[in-house]
Amino acid sequence: MDTLMDVPRQVRTRPTRAQAEEAVRTLLAWTGDDPDREGLAGTPDRVVRAYEEFFEGYHDDPVALLERTFEESGNYNEMVVLRDIRLESHCEHHIIPLIGKAHVAYLPDKRVVGISKLARLVDVFAHRLQIQEKLTAQIADTIQGVLQPRGVAVVIDAAHQCMTTRGVHKPGVSMVTSRLLGEFETSESLRRQFFTMAGMGGV
Repeated sequence: MDTLMDVPRQVRTRPTRAQAEEAVRTLLAWTGDDPDREGLAGTPDRVVRAYEEFFEGYHDDPVALLERTFEESGNYNEMVVLRDIRLESHCEHHIIPLIGKAHVAYLPDKRVVGISKLARLVDVFAHRLQIQEKLTAQIADTIQGVLQPRGVAVVIDAAHQCMTTRGVHKPGVSMVTSRLLGEFETSESLRRQFFTMAGMGGV
């Protein structure tokens, strides 16, 4: 089972950029097209640069991201909710995008964190090859492990293009996953309050 400190298994020797570009050329040729024609000549470089952006989360430390906190919060101890966080990730089974929104909440215990750090935490894990269930758990477990709040709630609502553009071809379908920890897990009223504040009162 994944834990807070789990890191992705790294390849022993990371391929060079030239090898990555050659792999793209191979795939282009496999489709039946000519990787040397004018329209595709620069495609391997562009694809590798896109992958650098898509998967930059492998190079960031999610724990370090949350370690700077603030105790001067006026004894604020109510729910903090950051909703409608744009989320773009890639399914690890097909390397096809999954796009949606994340809603993140926590109940502070003496310490609060800058809200931009919560959005960045979502990006760190989203910018790796993922399944939505694991992504949801990683975000919640990291907040719980680093901030030690009284509770954490994370909900992700996303559309998977591996389902909408291929396979069963079901556009308009989204998948909802949640992870509730601490007081969110034990208190029905808190769960209702979170879903209402996140704009998901019908969930």
